[in-house]
Amino acid sequence: MAQRILALAAEEGPERLREALQSLGESELGDMVTRQALKGRETAALLRGIFKGSPCSQQSGVLRRLQVYKHCIPLVESGDLHLGKASEIIGLLMLEARQLPGHALAELATLFVDVIKAGSLSNGKSLELFSTVLTALAGSKESLAYGKGELNGEEFKKQLINTLCSSKWDPQSVIHLANMFRDIPLSGEELQFVVEKVLRMFSKLDLQEIPPLVYQLLLLSAKGCKKTVLEGIISFFNQLDKRQKEEQKVPQSVDLEVATMPLDQLRHVEGTVILHIVSVINLDQDLGEELIRHLKTEQQKDPARALCPFSVALLLSVAVKHRLQEQIFDFLKTSITRSCKDLQFLQASKFLQDLFPQQYDVTTVILEVVKNSAFGWDHVTQGLVDLGFSLMESYEPRKPFGGKAADTSYGLSKMPAQQACKLGASILLETFKVHEPIRSDILEQVLNRVLTKAASPVSHFIDLLSNIVVSAPLVLQTSSSKVTETFDNLSFLPIDTVQGLLRAVQPLLKVSMSVRDSLILVLQKAIFSRQLDARKAAVAGFLLLLRNFKVLGSLSSSQCSQAIGATQVQADVHACYNSAANEAFCLEILGSLRRCLSQQADVRLMLYEGFYDVLRRNSQLASSIMETLLSQIKQYYLPQPDLLPPLKLEGCIMAQGDQIFLQEPLAHLLCCIQHCLAWYKSTVHLCQGAEDDDDEEEEEDVGFEQSFEEMLESVTRRMIKSELEDFELDKSADFSLSSGVGVKNNIYAIQVMGICEVLIEYNFNIGNFSKSKFEDVLGLFTCYNKLFEILKEKAGKNKSTLGNKTARSFLSMGFVSTLLTALFRDNAQSHEESLTVLRSSTEFLRYAVSVALQKVQQLEETGQTDGPDGQNPEKMFQNLCKITRVLLWRYTSIPTVVEESGKKKGKSISLLCLEGLLRIFNTVQQLYTARIPQFLQALDITDGDAEETDINVTEKAAFQIRQFQRSLVNQFSSAEDDFNSKETQSLIIVLSTLSKLLDPASQQFLQFLTWTVKICKENALEDISCCKGLLSLLFSLHALYKSPVGLLRELAQDIHACLGDIDQDIEVESRSHFAIVNAKTAAPTVCLLVLGQADKVLEEVDWLIKKLTSLGSDTSEDSSQASNQAQALEKGVILQLGTLLTVYHELVQTALPAGSCVDTLLRSLSKTYAILTSLVKHYIQACRSNSNAIPARLEKLVKLSGSHLTPQCYSFITYVQVRPKLIVAKSQLAKVLRETKPIPNLIFAIEQYEKFLIHLSKKSKVNLMQYMKLSTSRDFRINASMLDSALQEHNAEDAENEPDNNQSSTAEQTDENQEPKKKRQRKK
Repeated sequence: MAQRILALAAEEGPERLREALQSLGESELGDMVTRQALKGRETAALLRGIFKGSPCSQQSGVLRRLQVYKHCIPLVESGDLHLGKASEIIGLLMLEARQLPGHALAELATLFVDVIKAGSLSNGKSLELFSTVLTALAGSKESLAYGKGELNGEEFKKQLINTLCSSKWDPQSVIHLANMFRDIPLSGEELQFVVEKVLRMFSKLDLQEIPPLVYQLLLLSAKGCKKTVLEGIISFFNQLDKRQKEEQKVPQSVDLEVATMPLDQLRHVEGTVILHIVSVINLDQDLGEELIRHLKTEQQKDPARALCPFSVALLLSVAVKHRLQEQIFDFLKTSITRSCKDLQFLQASKFLQDLFPQQYDVTTVILEVVKNSAFGWDHVTQGLVDLGFSLMESYEPRKPFGGKAADTSYGLSKMPAQQACKLGASILLETFKVHEPIRSDILEQVLNRVLTKAASPVSHFIDLLSNIVVSAPLVLQTSSSKVTETFDNLSFLPIDTVQGLLRAVQPLLKVSMSVRDSLILVLQKAIFSRQLDARKAAVAGFLLLLRNFKVLGSLSSSQCSQAIGATQVQADVHACYNSAANEAFCLEILGSLRRCLSQQADVRLMLYEGFYDVLRRNSQLASSIMETLLSQIKQYYLPQPDLLPPLKLEGCIMAQGDQIFLQEPLAHLLCCIQHCLAWYKSTVHLCQGAEDDDDEEEEEDVGFEQSFEEMLESVTRRMIKSELEDFELDKSADFSLSSGVGVKNNIYAIQVMGICEVLIEYNFNIGNFSKSKFEDVLGLFTCYNKLFEILKEKAGKNKSTLGNKTARSFLSMGFVSTLLTALFRDNAQSHEESLTVLRSSTEFLRYAVSVALQKVQQLEETGQTDGPDGQNPEKMFQNLCKITRVLLWRYTSIPTVVEESGKKKGKSISLLCLEGLLRIFNTVQQLYTARIPQFLQALDITDGDAEETDINVTEKAAFQIRQFQRSLVNQFSSAEDDFNSKETQSLIIVLSTLSKLLDPASQQFLQFLTWTVKICKENALEDISCCKGLLSLLFSLHALYKSPVGLLRELAQDIHACLGDIDQDIEVESRSHFAIVNAKTAAPTVCLLVLGQADKVLEEVDWLIKKLTSLGSDTSEDSSQASNQAQALEKGVILQLGTLLTVYHELVQTALPAGSCVDTLLRSLSKTYAILTSLVKHYIQACRSNSNAIPARLEKLVKLSGSHLTPQCYSFITYVQVRPKLIVAKSQLAKVLRETKPIPNLIFAIEQYEKFLIHLSKKSKVNLMQYMKLSTSRDFRINASMLDSALQEHNAEDAENEPDNNQSSTAEQTDENQEPKKKRQRKK
């Protein structure tokens, strides 16, 4: 039959063909098509024949065509046909579909919908036909029956799409359906239906099927709905990530297999999806802009939903090759700093923490992206690197004027900018660890920045470089050319940068001989450079090499904590360089360094400060270094035993024209000798005692050791005998820095004082508690102290800022801790006699404590101290603990009141101890945050040997707090003459520093807060500074416990009662809550503190209102949760504002004195009204979006503002404006007139508030204005008394001039003319 139809179809006339087709039944026709298709023979020709014999003009032809369509669709979907054959059939059917009439198309489309509903689509091939049918149907103009009514083609298509999107889809056919919708013209509403349906299907699909579906969806978004598509994709993957995290937290149970997806599979799918989105954005720029727009809007509402790991990775991928890079980085940087600020804001307020229990931190999200990018997300890495550098450059440490840049490498970074910079470094370091291909690029960029940013601080880049090298020491070998190129620029870099850079790349020098050789060449050139900085850089480099290239046989000093001890590096060192080579290399360097001993003081100073470290790490160089030092000191040492002074000071200075410079820092040289000798004696002797070979060398060593000992002994003896005149210094000498002689005398004085200090340390250490040695120590101190007093006296007379700077002490930190322990805590019977010699001198005790104070200050400011081990954090920490123990014992056991401060010269020792403790507590919190538990453990003498495993920081801190509380109570209860304001201030600062260690949720914190409140309530403290400190402590504690508004109200009532009312006839009821508020402290001290704290509360409220507004605009699925949170926020905001209004109600009725209080109050009131206005605006917006009634709480707040604030504000304004007329003195008048400047802003703020209240009243149908009294008209004001006197004068003039009316009229004219004159005068 098929052959016959094919033959008939070839004829020109269709009549016979029609007859043949009419003779076939429906099933026969279908079987014929199926057989022909399966055989694969001329199926298309057969179908064309059937269509030729079935014209659309005849009903029978249309029906036959429909039969063919209905039969072919399942046939194509069955999967029995060859793919090419199926495509051929569908292609022909698509061509013919446009000829079908509307009702046939409608029937066919309905059939398709039924097929899709039934889920019988297998390969989705027939959907190409469905799209053609729907497109043709949309163009059909005839009325089609639908249900009981009729619809046109467009409406029918809409109904079908609606039905289709409402029905269940087979997950396997979702991708085909999404692809099909691209070819159908859809209205905005239809497109929204389709997109939402496809997004809903995501969760039902297998993970691997999502990337192709996303791609289809993105192509579909070209028609519109870009925001919906992006939002859906991002929120879907965000949910998956969250679920994955929760699964990882829950340990896998044996009974329940809950893991839904493997992690690597999820990450690979996310990576593919991101690639798809980026490729579509490259074709469609609008999609990229929509992505940024959507995330910016979302971030205002809920940052956690906007910036999740997936969306951040997506943004970074888009940023790489796209014009949107700048916008994306700006958005990310703003989000990071805002997140850091919000976290900081939340951490400071318990009130906000209760409202926002979950805190979102964008930094963890971005670091998670770095971790995720390990799963082959190469498209994200470049964006991560760019973001890391962008953050580090945008928020780098600032260089203070004339000072050293604040170093962020130590201490807790508190500021959002510092945190952002730290995040940038973390991103780069983690990316470096995870992605090997990009390592050389990161390294190159870091080195480039170290070189090009030499003028600005680069410590953050050097820290990053150091961390990079530590994480992968051998990776530098591949980039060694870049490192050697950097070395060529060493001589042009600042010395701090050079030292940091060399320390960072030091492991490479051990692995690569070529890099080491190129560095030595650069350094040897630099030694002969004209620039001083270049020579200093050379010395720094050579010292580093000496420290790190051990001559085999050197002692491995246990004290030495090497920056990097990578075993892989160590193995290479000894493979490359044998002992002899290393020794020759080190001796060659020492030879180069000896030349530096004839250069400027700065260069010599670096050598003297570096030799001890070299010796400690490379003990085989001891004899060479000691010989060098011996030959150097001999140039200045006078060996004759009776010659005074023992050293040639004139050889230490150099004159250039009329200027005098220090040439040889003799005290530093002596200091270096003393430390090297002490180390040599303690370490090398121990080892040489064990192995008695190398006798000759030993004798030689003993030779220089003996020379040094004899020399130091002789210098000590003669320094004690020397008078100041022997050094050409006495009280009458000139010490001004403006003359050459004065400069010379200053240099001499500092050198002599330094030498005395070095000898004090030397004699104490070798003295072994012998009385004679300690008498020598005291003798040296007497010489030191004479000079110190003279310099202090001269500096006081000159009022010179340079003169006031105390010279840095030469005592080492380790010695200071030993000395203090011996002086204050050594109870050994055998030591008592000798220590009494030192303890008898109060001046010496004061000196020991003040040096400790100076060392701690240096540690706090720079993170290190002068002298041996000054850069070793572990040693510094141990010394700090020892010093703290002594100072704490000394302060708590001997109060200042008890202590006799001699002739009242200088501060008492107890007070110095307290200052030291204050600095130490600060320093530990900055530099040793992680070791605070160990620090507090070390202070607790009772259980010093306790285990360090579970140290309760709160308990330990509370114990220390109690000691200082007792001291403070003693101060308050002491007689008025004994009250020490300085000590009280320091105690309050110590308490507030220690209170930061308490957990705000602990019982100890609450006890401390209660105690602080009690102190403020019971002590009528009149000292302004102490009052300020105590109230600041109270506010900072209270904010971490609950909102301080109630406290502010009580303080405001006290201020009102203390200062009286603006209306003098009113007597204020005295309700004294806090004794600390009294006539002396109420204004301006307490008043300004209360207003400052009120401003902080206003900032919190303002922040909450912004959050409220963003929650209000949130229309997401979990809107019920959002509305609950919004209600909690609204309640919090209104309660805070309500209490604040009562605070201001008290203050605006207070007769505040002229000055800062009035000015601050007026500005604070303006801010309050502005915030009330923004709250009202929020409710106006809420009324627009939903017709909810405004809460009763808001009505109460408006009523309160109308009754308790606005009228009083106007009275206060009048009070402030009338005051100038009562003042005669010009100086006071100017001050009072200054106060009136904020008044117009306040009036504007009040009127704006009332304006928006009127708007809200209209929207909410609640008359809120009934609570507001009519405002005073501010345009002009008639002063009744002045008007009366003016009228009386005018009447008198009228009586005199009655006969002449003309005169009276001219008088009126002049009167009118004179008023403006008065105004002009007032302006002047």
